[in-house]
Amino acid sequence: MPLSRSRVAVAAAFLAQGLVLLSLTTRLPELQDEWGLSDVALSLVLLMMILLAGVGSVVAEALAKRRDSALLLRAGLLLVGVAVPVICLAPTTAVFVAGVAAYGLALGVVDASTNMQAVALEHRYERPILPSFHGAWTLGGVLGALLTLATSDLPLEAGAALGVIPLSVAFAAFLPRDHGPTELAAQVAVPWRPIVLVGIAMVLFYMVDTAVQTWGPLFLDHTFSTPERYVSLSALGYLLASGAVRIAGDPLVRRYGAVAVLRVGALVGAAALAVVVFSTSWPMAVAGFSLLGAGVAVVAPLSFSAAARIAGGEGLDPAVRQARVDAVIARFNQFNYLGALLGSVMTGLVGADSLRVGFAVPMVLVLGIIPLAAAFTPRVAASVRG
Repeated sequence: MPLSRSRVAVAAAFLAQGLVLLSLTTRLPELQDEWGLSDVALSLVLLMMILLAGVGSVVAEALAKRRDSALLLRAGLLLVGVAVPVICLAPTTAVFVAGVAAYGLALGVVDASTNMQAVALEHRYERPILPSFHGAWTLGGVLGALLTLATSDLPLEAGAALGVIPLSVAFAAFLPRDHGPTELAAQVAVPWRPIVLVGIAMVLFYMVDTAVQTWGPLFLDHTFSTPERYVSLSALGYLLASGAVRIAGDPLVRRYGAVAVLRVGALVGAAALAVVVFSTSWPMAVAGFSLLGAGVAVVAPLSFSAAARIAGGEGLDPAVRQARVDAVIARFNQFNYLGALLGSVMTGLVGADSLRVGFAVPMVLVLGIIPLAAAFTPRVAASVRG
């Protein structure tokens, strides 16, 4: 199978994941009103979803040692395609919560398996291509936010049609694993300690990223007299700026190095969140969210690339190496959900009385990326293999 077909298929999976997630999160004000949820109750529902996403990623890690990541990705996308209509068409609160639970589990499987596929393709291409895949996710998020903006007058039930997108992508030509000695692949040791520094940086990124996607629309809705159709602009501005920087990410990193790009981005991110926290109007807050997207855009793709280097395995049988990398990526993906917990749950709970206070927490914590940036250099990654 030509690599180009697999690359398009994996990019489509990233795009579908971003589109569905942002379509749902930018509809949170509607969902909150539909089911009469307080900010605290909504935080608990989001906590459940994120914990189950973590479970999905753990399941992906366990299965990746013996099963093809392409199979895991198909299964995850099919479950997303079922869960979305359940969320949008739920007749009772219990069914709504069940739909969110199923979506959370699928979210973890798809997050892990898309990055497994992306890292495998990057290895085949022998050059950095992770930012382009994460850029496809961002493009999907932009489309999801625009879709919410364009369909704000339609009933919530119309969102059920989104389930068609992951269902159709599930049958794309994903990259199959080179089959080899699977009994050895299942016994591959997964390095853990060397991943922690890079993982902490990714926690800080996803703390910011999830806070914006989850609470940005509610921040505009609760803090200002923002017209309802414009509350999705918080996420849209963030994603547009993030996508633009991710497209330019490869040449930026080649020219200035990962350490410099990450450190400058952390400073920009903290300044952008300060604009949000002290904003005096909703357009000013949207500008802050947009600047934030530009600042932190490349943290996630650089994190997954660094984790793959840490996994090592050069010179091993291709099937063994791929099993090793898949298991590392799935485990590394757990940092995603720790950051999501901080971003969605902590921001909501700390900001229960004022979301300005909720966003002040990531404003300070994002600066932690500055001392962690050194862990992203190839020299550090190479020194800790195995």
